[in-house]
Amino acid sequence: MPRRTPDHCDTAFAEANGISPDAPTHGAFAQHVTVHERRVQRALDGLTDEQLGLVEPTAVTFHAVRRAGQRLGSVVVVQGAGPIGLLTAQHARHAGAGAVVIVEPMEARRETARRLGFTDVHEPGDAFRARVLELTDGLGADVLYECTGASSLFQSSAELVRRGGTLALLGYPMTTSEVSYGDWQSRELTVVGSLAYTHSDFVGAMRALADRSVDAGPLITGTAGLDDLPALLAELDSGETQHSKVLVAPNG
Repeated sequence: MPRRTPDHCDTAFAEANGISPDAPTHGAFAQHVTVHERRVQRALDGLTDEQLGLVEPTAVTFHAVRRAGQRLGSVVVVQGAGPIGLLTAQHARHAGAGAVVIVEPMEARRETARRLGFTDVHEPGDAFRARVLELTDGLGADVLYECTGASSLFQSSAELVRRGGTLALLGYPMTTSEVSYGDWQSRELTVVGSLAYTHSDFVGAMRALADRSVDAGPLITGTAGLDDLPALLAELDSGETQHSKVLVAPNG
């Protein structure tokens, strides 16, 4: 008999990613949607509508930090300060990271990171790399969370991880990538892919929001109605938006 692995159930994975046969055609971009009862999770008391709107990405990042097996006191690098990166950074901090270094090219997003209490925030470049090496006596990060999905960054990200460290992949690349397999193997990197979440991650995410170990407020930079969605999605896809996370008000 095959070994059962409920954390990697194909049905749960399909439902979490909206590709199950009964998934709504347009996701939740509608005034009303119908879903199977097994996909419904009771919200914790006390969470605001805005916090509940961020539970799903909070669960994605909760899942990733849990899978990475980050140890207490780890030097952590978070690459990308979009919503996923900044939620990941907060989970990493709450999980006991000794230092969290964030790298992000957009100043507006770097400023959001600072508002969340992160002080080691950098633009890409030599100064950022020097800071990581300074913190680690030249060894490299214990864990690097890659949250951009930019396939061209995978190898350079891996090179910032110490021998025996962990490269955690959250950002989803839409193109193929080239990496040095020999480099990853010879330095015995642990490469951890992460996508979606489990039921327990969803519960953990809500608790993190409820106890304020994760602050979703600074990530929300706008609210849009359904009529505004086409233009907003085009702006977000352009790569030049100043938005971090925009919530959709179906009745707005």
